[in-house]
Amino acid sequence: MKEYPNLYIGGQWVSPHSDNMSTVINPSTEEVCAKIASGDKADVDAPVRAAREAFDSFWQSSRESRVKLLRDVVAGIQSRADEFAEAINQEMGAPLWWAQQAQVPAGIAHFATAADVLEKFKFVEAKGTTHLRREAIGVCGMITPWNWPLNQVACKIAAALAVGCTVVLKPAEQTPLDSILLAEVIDAAGAPPGVFNLVTGSGSVVGSALSDHPEVDMVSFTGSTRAGAMVAKAAADSIKRVSQELGGKSVNLVLPDADLQESVVRAVRSLMSNAGQTCSAGSRLLVPADRQEEAIAIAKQTAESIPVALSADADAPAIGPISTQRQYEQVKKLIGVGIDEGATLVTGGVESPSGATKGFFVKPTIFANVNNAMAIAQEEIFGPVLVIIAYEDVDQAVQIANDSPYGLSGYVQGPHEQAVEVASSIRTGQVFINNAHADFNAPFGGFKQSGNGREWGEVGFDEFLEY
Repeated sequence: MKEYPNLYIGGQWVSPHSDNMSTVINPSTEEVCAKIASGDKADVDAPVRAAREAFDSFWQSSRESRVKLLRDVVAGIQSRADEFAEAINQEMGAPLWWAQQAQVPAGIAHFATAADVLEKFKFVEAKGTTHLRREAIGVCGMITPWNWPLNQVACKIAAALAVGCTVVLKPAEQTPLDSILLAEVIDAAGAPPGVFNLVTGSGSVVGSALSDHPEVDMVSFTGSTRAGAMVAKAAADSIKRVSQELGGKSVNLVLPDADLQESVVRAVRSLMSNAGQTCSAGSRLLVPADRQEEAIAIAKQTAESIPVALSADADAPAIGPISTQRQYEQVKKLIGVGIDEGATLVTGGVESPSGATKGFFVKPTIFANVNNAMAIAQEEIFGPVLVIIAYEDVDQAVQIANDSPYGLSGYVQGPHEQAVEVASSIRTGQVFINNAHADFNAPFGGFKQSGNGREWGEVGFDEFLEY
């Protein structure tokens, strides 16, 4: 078991204000895999002060120096990719194949994309008779979740550093190990002291202190809608900018003329990846009513073909555990709610997968005969649980898609021209058409209770800029 007793502040690993330590639990084994420093409110002042002192020189540094920093971070992560994958496997349970093929590459892509965008980004441009100047907003507090740990950290830090902001990062207390590695990489890349700072600890203590700190100019938060509201309230007194990427309950809409076999298989596999712990996952599968039974059979067969990764080196497409005990219990609770509501449990359920004597594992679960008013259709489950909802016509399908408190993502499958037209009617931050994959140049963020900011690519720079 490794111990990380220090915080990264002002370019150095320093002892925290208190000697409190917290444990990191491997959700596959339920065993402690690391101990880390657990900062308190006093531990937030020093990194904020370091970031403030570094800001004036860093935001006026050359574009070329910041591009080099970002590219050196890319090279640093690549050179230690196996260490990052191992850390993500240990802290959140992702099978090594998934950590290596999805989690780590996503983090690398954000830094690489930010470097590419920065090379051509216009910080000054003419608008009428005015020169419009974009300047870094200042010191940024960043609070990130446990489900895509490196990805969520990278998309924030890369954009902030690109435009000249300085950063204080508070990663999820459940998944700090990859952030500790990233701090080492950023240090080795030559970031000036104070430009990047890392404080590990709880959201209720460190996250709250960052949110209401008067010297923090903006807070970028990714997590649950409930926690996002708390961050916004804490930040309100100091009138700082708050950017939030929150929950989702996205639809995967299969049009009447779609290839049903291909579409349903794709929908199930997409939802189950990362054990359903993706805020933009298509967790509501909408299918034509006259093909519902066929869709259910395909979904059942596909879900039952996806194994649970009881060992770290399980092969694709095995899925890992739920990353925390609290979320594990919540997922099982909502599966029980679905049964109580009268939905048909097609496969899966609350029982542990075969062979799982420990770990927070949930079987790939499919519900059918779901109506959109049910809790399992409205609440974000954040686990490997897909609900199938039948629709009579496309207009009703769009109405169902928009009948949600969330609006983060969406998927439409069918003839391209019709799919694009239907996608334009869905009130959500992004829509994937057929087999489209994530584009790190495209903005990511949501409508309604899914948040109020946009990350990724050039648009993601705006979160960290003043005009």
